[in-house]
Amino acid sequence: MATRNRKLFISTLLGSILLSLALSGCGTTAATNTSATAQAGGSNAGAGKPQEKIVVNIGVQGKTGILPYARDKGTFEKAFSAVGAEVKWNEFASGPPHFEALAAGRIDFGAVGGTPVVSGQVGGIDFKAIAVTGDGKKGNMIVIPKNSPIKELKDLKGKNIGVAKGSSAYNFLYLAIDKAGLKGSDVKVIQLQPDEARPALDTGAIDAWSIWEPYATTAVFQTGAKVLVSGQDLNINAPGFLIARTKFTTDHPDLTVLFLKTYEETRKYYVEHTEEVTNELSKAQKLDREIISTVLKNTEPLLSPITPEFAKAHQEQADFLFSVGAINKKLDTSQVLESKFVEQALKELKEKK
Repeated sequence: MATRNRKLFISTLLGSILLSLALSGCGTTAATNTSATAQAGGSNAGAGKPQEKIVVNIGVQGKTGILPYARDKGTFEKAFSAVGAEVKWNEFASGPPHFEALAAGRIDFGAVGGTPVVSGQVGGIDFKAIAVTGDGKKGNMIVIPKNSPIKELKDLKGKNIGVAKGSSAYNFLYLAIDKAGLKGSDVKVIQLQPDEARPALDTGAIDAWSIWEPYATTAVFQTGAKVLVSGQDLNINAPGFLIARTKFTTDHPDLTVLFLKTYEETRKYYVEHTEEVTNELSKAQKLDREIISTVLKNTEPLLSPITPEFAKAHQEQADFLFSVGAINKKLDTSQVLESKFVEQALKELKEKK
């Protein structure tokens, strides 16, 4: 069982996120009135008034992956314009800010890791996790500088470690520390977003960085940094999800299915045309082609219903966080998992063939 120091270590970090989510939620009702749903001119629209175009707000993070690629290609814009809707993109550095935006009614969809989903549920955000996008085994890593004396996980004792608070990489870091037999008090966690952590790693301000792709591989290729351990090394199954604002899915189930169908069509093209996608991303992001190629190999995007295996893995993550005092209540994570939209989307795509 974790020590009091370990509980304090993790609960302090997640506590600040949950407070932020709760504060954001205070403005949910007012903000939602100006969200995509209200703009649809639905049941609240006055009789005889022209309906306004529905605006679908999508959260996106990172430079690679399905949503960033789709944004660059205009895939969602094309699909939604065909049904009279408009797409707007909202960029975030990591998963937790997505939930602040959901709470405020500023986004309708996004893609995040499992830890932000747990935090969002504890914070009372009204959302659903509507599909699985990956098992998370390869996506998270702990990276160390080129000439670091750190050789194995236990060597992290006494070190400064950078990580984005509440992200999937944060939970991964804590699990890795636990597997090494260390306590939270044995390390010093520095809360840094990716654009802050990379310079800190390069200059030696931090000794290690818990991070996801493509940041890990980019650091390896550009600075000679080394991967200390990955989720695959530790066999950690931590599914990532597509998330949606519940009111949007209720008011626009057809557009929710369309979002998932468009995601899946983009994903299939993404994985079936690796060479083309690698070249396009390399040019667009001004990154070495080998970096992009390695990132694509380390990330295996899915679009899957939330199977019993994925649901079990996510529940275990929430249970783990509760067991060490990181969250203040035991969750039934099934309450926010919803597969009916992705099942419908995949069915319609199959029938379309």
